[in-house]
Amino acid sequence: MKPLARRAALSVLTLILLSMVVFAAGQLLPGDVGRSILGPLADSRAVAALNHRLGTDQPSLLMYARWVGGLLHGSAGQSYAYRSPVAPFIWRALGKSLALAAVTSVIVVPLSIGAGIVAALCRGRWQDRVITLGGLSLTVVPEFVSGILLILVFGVWLRWLPISANTGPGTVWPEQLRHLILPALPLVLILFGYISRIARAGMVEALDADYTRTALLKGLPWRQVIVRHVLRNALLPTITVIANQASYLLGGLVVVETLFRYQGIGSLIMTAARGKDYPMLEAGILTVGAAYILAAVVADLLVAALDPRSQAAAR
Repeated sequence: MKPLARRAALSVLTLILLSMVVFAAGQLLPGDVGRSILGPLADSRAVAALNHRLGTDQPSLLMYARWVGGLLHGSAGQSYAYRSPVAPFIWRALGKSLALAAVTSVIVVPLSIGAGIVAALCRGRWQDRVITLGGLSLTVVPEFVSGILLILVFGVWLRWLPISANTGPGTVWPEQLRHLILPALPLVLILFGYISRIARAGMVEALDADYTRTALLKGLPWRQVIVRHVLRNALLPTITVIANQASYLLGGLVVVETLFRYQGIGSLIMTAARGKDYPMLEAGILTVGAAYILAAVVADLLVAALDPRSQAAAR
C-alpha cells in the first residue's frame, strides 16, 4: 500500500504543478480576449467592458485562485466563446477522442505485439529485418503526410472508407466505427514502430534469460515455455509503453482530428488557443494531463500485478 499511496501523492502534486503551468501559459498567450471575441473593429470601450465582465483584467493570482477554487467545487469555469460551462464541451470532446483512441488501440496493440513476437522468434532473419526496419520507417512519417496519402488511396481512389470521421446523429455504431478506421490508421502507423520494437526487445531478453533455459531443460514444450514463462515477463515493458502512448492518443490528436474534421479534445484545445478561450484551453490541457497520469498509474499497477519481483518488493 505504501508505493500506491506514494504514487497517489505524486500524482496529486503533478496535477497541482500542471495547473500552475497551464494557467501561466494561458496568460502568456499574445492577444486580448475581448478583442478576440468582439473582433478587430470593435470599440475599445466595449472591449474593456467585456474584459471586465469576464474578469480577464484582474490580477493573475486572483484569477488562478478563482479557477482552482472552481475546480475544487467541480466547475471548470465558463467558456469565453460560448458563454456556457466548459465541462460539457470537455466531456463531449473527450468521449470522441476516447472512441478514436479505442479504435486505434484495438488495431495497433495486437498487431504490434504480434509483430514484435514474430521478430524476436525470427531474430536475425528476413522477417525480423522487415518488421524492425518497416516499423522504424513508419515512425518517422508525420501524421499529416500518412493521413493525406491514406485519404487519397482509401478515400478518393478506392473509395473503401469515408474521408470524414464525423457522423450524423442517430448513426448506428458499425457505421460510426467505419468512419473512425481511416483516422485511426495514421496513428497506427506511428505507434506500430514504438510498440513492436519494445515487444521485440522484451521477447529477446526473456528468451535469453536463465528461467527460459531452465524450463526447456526440464522438458517443457516450446509453446508452453513461450506462453507461460516468456510472454509474461517480455510484455512488462510493453505495457508501460502502451500506457504512455495511450496518453499520446488523447493529447497528440490535433493533426489527425484537424485533418479529418473530428471534434475531439485535441481539436477543441487548438480551437480554444486560437480564440483565446482560456477556461476551455486550460480545462482541456488539464484533462489530458490527468489522463496521462491515470494511464501511468494503471500501467504501474499492471506491472506490479504481473511482475513477481514488484510483488515481493511491495511486501
